Amino acid sequence: MPEIHIIIVTYNAMKWAERCFSSLRKSSVPVKCIVVDNGSADGTQDYIKNNFPEVEFIQSQTNLGFGKANNIGIEKAYENGADFFYLMNQDAWIYENSMEEMLKAYNSYPNKDEIGIISPIHIDGTEKYLDIFLDQYIAKNYEKTRMISDLYFQTLKPWYEIHFVNAAHWLLPKKTIESVGGFNPYFFHYGEDDEYVNRVHFHRMKVLLVPGSKVVHDGVQLLHKIDFTKYEDVRVEINAMNPNLPNGLHLEKKSLKQSMFKNLITGNIGSYKKLSEKYKKIASESTRLSSLRNQVMQKGPVFLNLSYISIDKNK
Repeated sequence: MPEIHIIIVTYNAMKWAERCFSSLRKSSVPVKCIVVDNGSADGTQDYIKNNFPEVEFIQSQTNLGFGKANNIGIEKAYENGADFFYLMNQDAWIYENSMEEMLKAYNSYPNKDEIGIISPIHIDGTEKYLDIFLDQYIAKNYEKTRMISDLYFQTLKPWYEIHFVNAAHWLLPKKTIESVGGFNPYFFHYGEDDEYVNRVHFHRMKVLLVPGSKVVHDGVQLLHKIDFTKYEDVRVEINAMNPNLPNGLHLEKKSLKQSMFKNLITGNIGSYKKLSEKYKKIASESTRLSSLRNQVMQKGPVFLNLSYISIDKNK
């Protein structure tokens, strides 16, 4: 039986804690859980420790954000001998056979070295609809997967290759950790999973969606849910560091300049100022962005401290 370690980053998670952690106990496949808490102030820590003592609990003294906290959990799971790393949001839960069905797809896949990420079907908190983001991801892959057609004719396949799925529920084989690494520390919250998937594709690995496995993500059902007054729009930075784009940084700078000029001549001064600030930021961070891009192009556990383990990069 493979060792599956579920990694959950918590930050004021009391609203979902009981359903989230109780669901892990009901899994037909035994799982272990590591929680990295980002400084909750609602009693999450004591609730988990008192009610779910089987959880390995790591307390961060500061809010590290999603990616860095997950990296700590991944390092601990790797040290503990994990074969699979299941990254799961705090506002999420699984069903009894969720993990079993994902492992079934993994075991039946003809070339396991190709698998970067396995995702179950995400449904929303009402448990009556697909998560609206999954609807979008499936639709964007219509030409390649024809999954919507297969749903209609009830001829679903065991898995479908899609370009992207968000990290609310990700099953990562050990090889993914050893080949692609951890989350890019540049990002605090939002953008981490987009950047990671770019690297998965660069290393010629696939993102698989398994329709036989169902899970819940009780997230906001709005396609434009990110509040850019609170969180920075990092799409430019994601593209600049994308190892699949030979001149990503140059192209993003060029695009920003063109947009700045267009807004200036049309009198849209507000947008011009925002674009100008973004251009100045990208220009000042060019060296760092280039360095990070060079890092993610290397095969290995980048951004992770796994030095105590000997990793065969030719596996």
